[in-house]
Amino acid sequence: MRAFRYHRPADVAEAVTLLGAGTEAAYLAGGTNLVDLMKLGVARPDVLVDVNRLPLGGIEALPDGGLRVGATVRNSDLAAHPVVRRDYPVLARALLAAASGQLRNMATTGGNLLQRTRCVYFQDTGKACNKREPGTGCAARHGQNRDLAILDWSEQCVATHPSDLAVALVALDAVVEVTGVDGPREVPMVELHRSPGDHPERDTVLPAGALITGVRVPPLPAARRSSYLKVRDRASFAFAAGSVAAVLDLDAGVVRDVRLAYGAVAHRPWRALRAEAELRGRPFTPELAAVAADAELASARPLRHNAFKVPLVRAITVRVLTELAEVAA
Repeated sequence: MRAFRYHRPADVAEAVTLLGAGTEAAYLAGGTNLVDLMKLGVARPDVLVDVNRLPLGGIEALPDGGLRVGATVRNSDLAAHPVVRRDYPVLARALLAAASGQLRNMATTGGNLLQRTRCVYFQDTGKACNKREPGTGCAARHGQNRDLAILDWSEQCVATHPSDLAVALVALDAVVEVTGVDGPREVPMVELHRSPGDHPERDTVLPAGALITGVRVPPLPAARRSSYLKVRDRASFAFAAGSVAAVLDLDAGVVRDVRLAYGAVAHRPWRALRAEAELRGRPFTPELAAVAADAELASARPLRHNAFKVPLVRAITVRVLTELAEVAA
């Protein structure tokens, strides 16, 4: 690990200014991803800006019935919050499916959304990776790509985004609050992460130096009937082979509203809009859920080692929606 400078800003404005002063500066919150990447030599910041003592740690019920989550709220605290468990169980279940208890005690809301891919070629500085070093190539395309993308990948990158929380927030139409050198702004969660295109090194649409200060989840009564289902290689700490966040609202058996998002299938959390369109306004059956999943996955382009993800995601879509429908009945 190379030497770096460390700063603890007094407020958000100072944090943003400090980050802009470093050529390879980075924000430090829980550090559960950043510190690992620094040890591997993948991340090489010359300045660390510690945001842990900024007033960004609250969970607040909003007047409109929604919820605001501060950027430094720990994953374990968010998962255990009574309003989250009651009104947004998909969030609690996504968080509890992620990492280990020790990591959830450290990991933060903002940092979770900004995780880097767990692609083994990205993490190995001896391998070609356009995300880590643009222009070097993508060794994963023809290498070990079992855990990588089946949707929306490019010739430059086939990596997937690792966050479970982000998938749930995309399904809930959450909004990310950000402060940068030009002041505060809001970014819809579904627009935060990028497709890889020709610039896979850019994970998000955020400008350099921007700091996530919070996430706002809108009021959504239907979210009380929501869930998150994750398939992984082992029951303990492991990243997803495929996951689905789902909200289902039925009226006399007919789908009044549905929200679906997939994880571990693309460079970004994947909102399953085609599947939602197939379901909405029709009587729910497991067979309809399968048709909806097939519509969403019709554009999948599996790589050599990950074609199993297509039937896997189809199966977990049917399972989680059917379970939610049975609760509604």
